[in-house]
Amino acid sequence: MTRVLVVDDEPQLRRALQISLRARGFEVLLAADGTEALHLFRTSQPEIVVLDIGLPDLDGLEVLAVIRRQSTVPVIMLSARADSADKVDALDAGADDYVTKPFGMDELLARLRAAIRRADTAPDAAPVVVTASFTVDLAAKKVIRDGEVVHLTPTEWGMLEMLVRHRGRLVTQAELLREVWGPAYSTESNYLRVYLAQLRRKLEPEPGRPRHLITDQRMGYRFEV
Repeated sequence: MTRVLVVDDEPQLRRALQISLRARGFEVLLAADGTEALHLFRTSQPEIVVLDIGLPDLDGLEVLAVIRRQSTVPVIMLSARADSADKVDALDAGADDYVTKPFGMDELLARLRAAIRRADTAPDAAPVVVTASFTVDLAAKKVIRDGEVVHLTPTEWGMLEMLVRHRGRLVTQAELLREVWGPAYSTESNYLRVYLAQLRRKLEPEPGRPRHLITDQRMGYRFEV
């Protein structure tokens, strides 16, 4: 069963999409704004996203930017804006398709199926990163240490994945917070200290003397192999 995240601030449209998609065998997650959408995206890992551009808190393109920094999951944008420049902006930002409101349900379902087919046949470029202490499989979204899978929470995984994908480079506190928690949390640096400490306890041979999850004081963090 394919899990789809539907993000739209119109209750009637969300309900209509939920009914239609469930009737066709999809598992449906619903979000009314960008903050809720990013939370569900992190915690539920949908396989495709239907995302409205006009949201009450964050612009849909902001939400898309956060998703694209974390994942290649297909994203279909919805919008009442029919201007070609808006479509170009969305596609350039990483959207897989763009549907203008009002739309026919059959058209949207056909675009969903096409996006899922493309994702299923696309080569997986996510690497396996091997350190002296553990292995991170970005495609499978898991960490192996001493032959065992390490249980990570969705937030712990999001933070680790961001650092691993930018290994060897400083990732600022603001970048991590926007990526993992969303734009509304860009100043909550206490979150980073708590979750980094948890990751070190689970992954570092000596958590008090980290070899892989490195802090650059007052600036951010680095992942070193």
